[in-house]
Amino acid sequence: MFPPLPLISAIGTPRKCGTTYGSVAALAIAANTANYMARFAAVGIDVQRARDYGALFRVASHRHAPRVAEMLDGVAEGARVNVDEIYALNGRTELIYSVDPDDAGSDRRAGAGECTAVAVLGERSTSGHTLLAQNWDWHPDQRPYALLLDTTDEHGRRVVALTEAGMLAKAGLNDAGLGVCVNMLGTTRDRRDGGVPYHVLLRAALEQPHLGAAIRAVCSVPRGASINLLMGQAFPGGTPGEAIDLEVAPGDVGFVHPVDGVITHANHFESALSAVDTLKSIGSSSFFRAARARRLLGTGPIGEERIKAVLCDHGGFPASICRHDQGEEVDDADRTESLFTLVLDLDERRISIAPGPACRGVEYRHIRMDKSG
Repeated sequence: MFPPLPLISAIGTPRKCGTTYGSVAALAIAANTANYMARFAAVGIDVQRARDYGALFRVASHRHAPRVAEMLDGVAEGARVNVDEIYALNGRTELIYSVDPDDAGSDRRAGAGECTAVAVLGERSTSGHTLLAQNWDWHPDQRPYALLLDTTDEHGRRVVALTEAGMLAKAGLNDAGLGVCVNMLGTTRDRRDGGVPYHVLLRAALEQPHLGAAIRAVCSVPRGASINLLMGQAFPGGTPGEAIDLEVAPGDVGFVHPVDGVITHANHFESALSAVDTLKSIGSSSFFRAARARRLLGTGPIGEERIKAVLCDHGGFPASICRHDQGEEVDDADRTESLFTLVLDLDERRISIAPGPACRGVEYRHIRMDKSG
């Protein structure tokens, strides 16, 4: 059995939310920061260089996502961790999987297979609700640093997100019925030198009051890393909800729309972008996981139990939708496991989460929002 996933709540301005979060989770944030400093060292980035990158990320974040940046500054203050290290932590994807601009001839790490995601519109769901879901796949040693962050800002806007200690969001939803799931992508354009970090983009999207604003928050800023955001929103008054998949690369964005009320996505680009997908040079289970998820969802109405069953699928094991740690059978850097499974009901404003791999019959924990926060 895994220990309960911590839930940290904070209320106030972005800075106040950050300092509260930082102080409550100070030990976990300090440990996770040290942990990622070791991961950065494994790809040739020492602490001072990580801080230098973090300083670039901080400048870009304050310029293009100032409220998120204020919260991160508060996290560093509350946890008493170097602020540039906090920004390096939030740029972990850029630092581990990208290169410096003067290292264009060097090898990139394509990265472990991360995540399979699903969106189901109300026209296909048994409840009539708009649903998002995913497995979050990452190195199994990161499991102890995961937590749920529940913030309510000075305007009463609430966000609940799964994240890692010291970060502000991965998958999550807000009280406007907007939700985000995430998959890692990679292109030959990905760079370490500045831009708004991957995890700051995720939080910036979740801070928005409607889907159009979330799309703008992602598309309108400079980026160093590629990222896939499967986003949706439930609309009031009986208006059908919507979902869209954004494949975001430095300098370009692609779109995937629902087909028969469903979107599935893994870790490769499915739209036509000018950037070169790094997975094409090595191959990946991503090339079948999204298509398999769509096929397993089948025809007719789709309920949450079917979505959960798809996220437990072992077809192609071990490189399957449901991932299990292969331990010493693979290099440590390539170890990956489905750490958590999430289902977001955007109409109910509910996040349901279970520790993974979810095939083990674990129970889901449910967090519901209301307008009062």
